[in-house]
Amino acid sequence: MEIIAWLIAFIVFVVIEMLTFQLLTIWFAFGSLAAMAAAMLNLSVEVQLTLFLVIAFILLATIRPAAGRYIKGHVTKTNVDSLIGMTAKVTAQINNREGFGTAVVRGQEWTAAAEDDDAVIPEGAMVTIVRISGVKLIVRREASEKEIPAKKDPVKQETL
Repeated sequence: MEIIAWLIAFIVFVVIEMLTFQLLTIWFAFGSLAAMAAAMLNLSVEVQLTLFLVIAFILLATIRPAAGRYIKGHVTKTNVDSLIGMTAKVTAQINNREGFGTAVVRGQEWTAAAEDDDAVIPEGAMVTIVRISGVKLIVRREASEKEIPAKKDPVKQETL
C-alpha cells in the first residue's frame, strides 16, 4: 500500500512542477522515489518518511541554487530592460511636481520623470535611464557642457 502512496506522491509532485516550473516540487518527487524504494524493501513507514524528507531537502538545498543560477543566467533582456543605463536627451523639461517631461532614446520619445522628486531637468539636458515604471522613464541628470540652458522663469526670479 505504501508503494502506491509514494507513486501517487511522485506523480503529484511531477505534475505540480510541470505546471509551475519553479524547481521546488521536483526535489520532493525524487524524495518520493527514494521512499518508494524503501517501501519496496519493506522498511518501516518511519524510515520511508525520513528518507523522503532527507533526500528532498538535501537536493533542495544543494542542487536548486545552482540550477536557479543556471536558469537565470539565460534570461534575455527585453527591449525595455535594455534601455536601463542608456543616455537620453530631454525634449521637454522634466518637472515631477508639475507632472510633465519627455526624453528621446533610440529615436523614440518617452514620458520621463526625474529620480529625485524635487529635480527639474531642463530641455536639452542629457539624462541616464535608471529604471522604467510602466511607460515612463525614470532618469537621473548627467553633468554635461553641451546642455541647452534652461529658460528662466520670470515669476520665480521676481520672488527671489
